[in-house]
Amino acid sequence: MLPEALLQDRDKQAKWHSIPELLQKLHESSHPNSDLSHTHSVLKELSSLLSMEAMSFVTEDRKSAQESTFPITYTFDLFGGVDLLVEILMRPTLTMQKKKPKMNDDLVNDCLSVLYNCCICTEGVTKSLAARDYFVLFLFTLMTNKKTFLQTATLIEDILGVKKAMIQLEGVANLSGLVQSFDQQQLANFCRILSVTVSEPDVGNDDKHTLLAKNAQQKQDSSLSRAEVNQVTLLNIPGFIERLCKLATRKVSEATGASNFLQELEDWYTWLDNALVLDALMQMATEETEHTSTESSNESSLATSTLRHRLPQSMKIVHEIMYKVEVLYVLCVLLMGSHRNQVHKMLAEFRLIPGLNNLFDKLIWRKYTSSNHVVHGQNENCDCSPEISFKIQFLRLLQSFSDHHENKYLLLNSQELNELSAISLKANIPEVEALVNTDRSLVCDGKKGLLTRLLTVMKKEPPDSSFRFWQARAVESFLRGVTSYADQMFLLKRGLLENMLFCIIDSGCKSKDVLQSYFDLLGELMKFNIDAFKRFNMYVSTDNKFQTFMTQINSSLVDSNMLVRCIILSLDRFETQTEDRKVVEVLSECCLLSYLAQVENRLSFLFRLVNIINVQTLTQENVSCLNTSLVVLMLARRRGKLPFYLKALREKEHAEKYPGCLLNNFHNLLRFWQRHYLNRDKDSTCLENSSCIPFSYWNETVSVLLGSDRTSLCAIASYIDEPFMDLDRDLLEGPLLKTRGMILRCWASSLLAPFLFVGEKERLHLSVCPRPHSKEIYIYWTLKYSLLVVCFR
Repeated sequence: MLPEALLQDRDKQAKWHSIPELLQKLHESSHPNSDLSHTHSVLKELSSLLSMEAMSFVTEDRKSAQESTFPITYTFDLFGGVDLLVEILMRPTLTMQKKKPKMNDDLVNDCLSVLYNCCICTEGVTKSLAARDYFVLFLFTLMTNKKTFLQTATLIEDILGVKKAMIQLEGVANLSGLVQSFDQQQLANFCRILSVTVSEPDVGNDDKHTLLAKNAQQKQDSSLSRAEVNQVTLLNIPGFIERLCKLATRKVSEATGASNFLQELEDWYTWLDNALVLDALMQMATEETEHTSTESSNESSLATSTLRHRLPQSMKIVHEIMYKVEVLYVLCVLLMGSHRNQVHKMLAEFRLIPGLNNLFDKLIWRKYTSSNHVVHGQNENCDCSPEISFKIQFLRLLQSFSDHHENKYLLLNSQELNELSAISLKANIPEVEALVNTDRSLVCDGKKGLLTRLLTVMKKEPPDSSFRFWQARAVESFLRGVTSYADQMFLLKRGLLENMLFCIIDSGCKSKDVLQSYFDLLGELMKFNIDAFKRFNMYVSTDNKFQTFMTQINSSLVDSNMLVRCIILSLDRFETQTEDRKVVEVLSECCLLSYLAQVENRLSFLFRLVNIINVQTLTQENVSCLNTSLVVLMLARRRGKLPFYLKALREKEHAEKYPGCLLNNFHNLLRFWQRHYLNRDKDSTCLENSSCIPFSYWNETVSVLLGSDRTSLCAIASYIDEPFMDLDRDLLEGPLLKTRGMILRCWASSLLAPFLFVGEKERLHLSVCPRPHSKEIYIYWTLKYSLLVVCFR
């Protein structure tokens, strides 16, 4: 619309690189029924400018768009270039003609390429495209054409990466036919897109991860999320899961001597963030290899030919690994979804586990893996090499597959299943029903099962390696559920307990996450198993070792509380088996059991467990502290000692100079426990299976503790002094928590701090702490009571 002379004059001053003028030509040449060859030539000129800028973005240490300035792509978007390309791409769908006009594939690819370059260089373009649902759904239709597949998939992946309102796969036209038309490579690429659509979006706010917030969110929205709906949509596509299993277990031949070159390859291509780019590189490398075969055979060309011959093979291996990461991720998400049993049945039927077992040594855990790679713990979005990501995703899949499911025995081979049966027979205990029902035609092949192979590499891994976290989690998931003596002995015979104790006591491991995984695995391995406690005592044979072990436990009780729970539960059972000579012997000799048998030590753990959590800070990770404290009190109640423990908590409160705070906090935690667990069948079943205490007894004990009868010796209320009994529940659990906490801090610190039973350190802490603590609640009610006394006087 602007005069050409004006554009040219302003272009020189603003350095627009003729972008407005080119866009004007593009617009004029792209009208319906116009010659698109001229359109394409203009677009190519624009594309060359934009691609240079995109390349500079990629090579500048991955700087964000906010840190770098990209005037060409910005100008292109400013003058409507993005909108124009969207219009050009979608124009065939808008015509009323019966015979739809067909665009040249190269023109489509160039349009998509320019849009992608704008997305990575100019802030806001990706969000703008993501907001157009009609355009995102249209892009899926371009994936039917193999020539435009890669560029389309690249752009869709980038758009979905920022799309907060997740795309609904049901809206994709003929999705089933689209997926079934993909070859294996296209389907693997498509999994990169699916990984976004089937995952719950990250809320990006720590408060949203608390159980209190999650429960409130579930009350507001009881319907299935978009991610869950997308999972169901995929499961309804015929043959979809079977094809993913084939992709995950597909073998890759590896040329001799390619291993060292592979590591070099990984070093230079780590800047690539998209497997789709690797597709293009592989295609180019293959074409160069074919071209090389026609060249002369002098020394120079021979060396080049050898390099080019090796390049496609090494790239093919990494290429395959990158795809398997996405395939395993999608399978893992489906395994954790609401249709878990259906997915489990299909994965077993299509022999996913035996297939992964056959890949283990040659692809999953290759001997020449570099040990100096940094693994970024539990962060799914870390910038790891493909090989590291592949290993982590493989371990996550094993964890999800084994967790509380009878199909876990598919991780063993027939010989190992026979070993489990022999262990049960020797111990004169019945075989686990899941083991009896395992279809042996679906278990692992070869001399070792997948679990045994995992144990072998785990023991070779450095104790503080982040791989250890995932390995321990995967092995622990095999033990979860109803405790199986045979499963424990199978692992004990392979030296797992001694290896765990070495890592905790002797290795000097400092990683909190890795140590937590050791504690959790050790707890499942030793629970109710007298042989495990005997082995423990043999390893921890000196006072120094035992003190080091207890120091590790006490350094972070949130991380180690599951192990503490295991010891307390095991001790309670062993004390009822005094007719067994072995049990009596271990009870008298084991330092760990003797330590927890002392009431003062149990009380110390109980006090700390209740004191380190409150309703506002409860998460899926630390709610176990509440359940461990309940186990201590349930066992005390069963032996008629519950009043003794509650009285001890009351005395501890008074000794710490803030009466009512600890017990009121525990009272609120138990009220939350009722609301949380009575509406969750799975969570309650897990509690029952892991503790061997019926859930009805859990619920009954909580009800007794929350009893309102102040004459009951088993009710928390009877141990809270009258002035501190009526703590405002809204203050502890309501939405005004932070506001009221700030008022209390100002009031307490400025007016009456000198009269409170807190020291200088505590007063300073109250003045700066952003979240009200139990002492602040005590301050509030001390002030309230004091003012009432003054008024009455």
